[in-house]
Amino acid sequence: MTLALFLAVLLVGIALGIPVAFALLLASLALMLNMGIFSSDILAQSLVNGIDSFALLAIPFFLIAGETMAVGGLSKRIIRLAMAMAGHRRGGVGYVAIITAIVLAGLSGSAAADAAALVSILFPMMRQAGYPADRSAGLLASSGIIAPVIPPSVPLILVGVAGNLSITKLFLAGIAPGLIMGAALCVLWGFLSRNNDIAPLPKVSRAERIDALKDGIWALLLPLIIIVGIRFGIFTPTEAGVVAAVYALGVSTFVYRELTLRAFYRVLFRSAHATGMIMFLVGAALVAAYMITINQLPQQLATLLGPLTEDPKLLMLTIMVLVFLVGMVIDLSPSILILIPLFLPIVREAGIDPIYFGLMFVMNTSIGLITPPVGTVLNVVCGVGRIRLQDTVKGTLPFVSIYLVLLGLFIAVPELITIPMAFIVG
Repeated sequence: MTLALFLAVLLVGIALGIPVAFALLLASLALMLNMGIFSSDILAQSLVNGIDSFALLAIPFFLIAGETMAVGGLSKRIIRLAMAMAGHRRGGVGYVAIITAIVLAGLSGSAAADAAALVSILFPMMRQAGYPADRSAGLLASSGIIAPVIPPSVPLILVGVAGNLSITKLFLAGIAPGLIMGAALCVLWGFLSRNNDIAPLPKVSRAERIDALKDGIWALLLPLIIIVGIRFGIFTPTEAGVVAAVYALGVSTFVYRELTLRAFYRVLFRSAHATGMIMFLVGAALVAAYMITINQLPQQLATLLGPLTEDPKLLMLTIMVLVFLVGMVIDLSPSILILIPLFLPIVREAGIDPIYFGLMFVMNTSIGLITPPVGTVLNVVCGVGRIRLQDTVKGTLPFVSIYLVLLGLFIAVPELITIPMAFIVG
């Protein structure tokens, strides 16, 4: 069975430590040989054509915007503003982390970058105030994974490219579920903090709040510019990436004046490095997608899941369980590029909205960023916060649980996503 052959070669390659992009190329080669053909031209042309996409140009620009945000003073001012507004409440620093994560998500779209920014500034503050280290690290990690859902989101761009879906619709549709994720964290954090005896931060004066707002307004304007611009057709998601990068560089250089020439070099270097890895992965994944299509693997998978297509909610539940298990052992981007071409035809056949499915897929695989054994965001939090992995895993358990409950709620009541999506997208 060609589906079993593809998965076996891919999973064995990953288990042997071969980079995912090369494992995808090996799996594609196995499918070619299974068909009795070998053509280096097909591999090369598909690899090049896979990254020859205007939509993918958004990735390096959003990465530049995110890196600039981290070193140019935008993150620091957003945290200061959130602290002025919510720091005086019981469990206030936790609410600050969640609010900040939501705003940062609208600036960078990178879970790892947002988590690093949150941990570097807020984790020492939470420990000094007396919050348990494991729970604090768990909250910060869980807040960071809101970024892949709220635009601008690199994973949503990859879903659009891999599934041939509208990136504009994915971006706009991600606003409501991202905010719901933040609200769920706030409710859970309030419940967990209800009996703590940690003294809240002093309430700042009205003048200090206004000053924090004035200082952070330039950072707050960026997600608003991106969302409004995309919603009203002023620019495409790709052009929004350029706008975000230029805006972040301009504000960091001429308004906050914290972006030095050396820091700008680091921004470009890190962005180029990340872009190179993502682009090669995308190219290899689209080679695999081409071979998947001509070998009719989606049809074979549809045969296996065929009885479930009559019940869309049961089909969604089955796929989401499979995706969650895959997300625990494979990182976010490879999961998208491998599985979206396989599952999307089945989802369409069952009458499930592909935009809704794309958002559910990204939310599900984002949870994998804070679950072992891979847990990219877990490792970032442990490295930046200098805390043991097992402590961070323990701290994330309540937040992973609330995310899974939320995922189940979205499966049972898809209108929680589709109705706001219809209203925002228009």
